[in-house]
Amino acid sequence: MQKPFDIGAAPVPPLHAEARHSSVAGNINAVDATSTGLLRATLGSAAAGALILGLFWLPAEYGIDPTGLGRVMGLTQMGEIKQQLYAEAEADNAALAAAALAVSLPATNDPALAERLDGIEAQLMAIAAVIGADQLTLANPPTPEVAPASSVEQVIASVAAATDTQQAPATSDWRDEVSYTLAPGDGIEVKLVMEEGAIAEFLWTANGAVVNYDTHGDGGGNSISYEQGRAVPDQTGTLTAAFTGNHGWFWRNRTEEPVTLTLFSRGDYSEMKLP
Repeated sequence: MQKPFDIGAAPVPPLHAEARHSSVAGNINAVDATSTGLLRATLGSAAAGALILGLFWLPAEYGIDPTGLGRVMGLTQMGEIKQQLYAEAEADNAALAAAALAVSLPATNDPALAERLDGIEAQLMAIAAVIGADQLTLANPPTPEVAPASSVEQVIASVAAATDTQQAPATSDWRDEVSYTLAPGDGIEVKLVMEEGAIAEFLWTANGAVVNYDTHGDGGGNSISYEQGRAVPDQTGTLTAAFTGNHGWFWRNRTEEPVTLTLFSRGDYSEMKLP
């Protein structure tokens, strides 16, 4: 009779540990981190950063062009416009803050001023008593004579006509005339191509409104800002080119209404560059 198989009595083969070798280490190439290598990497990164800073970032953000290539690529002009916008925004914020502070301050009474007025009134009453006047009415002074409405209208019309004549000269007197309508916040630039020392006469007007302006020039790696103004209704004068290049104006409408800007020019320039 066959005996039943007893698994507990079965012989157990011995266990052997086998060494396993990985091939990952053979695919890794070590790099020696020497002080010379680290120094070269650091200097290379610094040189690349300085190159990017001088060629692109400074001209595009601040209008600073140490190499002159930024103006060739048009980055310097972008930076100058950004800086002008930043300055205008800061000035507007400062003006609004000053206006708000002035409104918030309560009105104060000056006791010294009131005392002086009382003294003057007492002196007037004494003078009236001396000269025999029965009563001196301070609250109701004599009503001045008012000119007829038609006369007033004629005077206003004549003054307005004279002003229009000064600000809007005959087109035939000028070589070029351009006009643009600027929405609130919009800006526009017009330049004249001039040789060094050339003179151009100009007259520009916001036609009853006001604008911010910047008279400047650029060309041949040079740049200059002749004059700047805020909330100016008009201007007339001459523009003398400091160097050969483009010289003109940049206007921006900082009001809350559209502004029509008109420019008249004549003189020694070869071309008017329009936007």
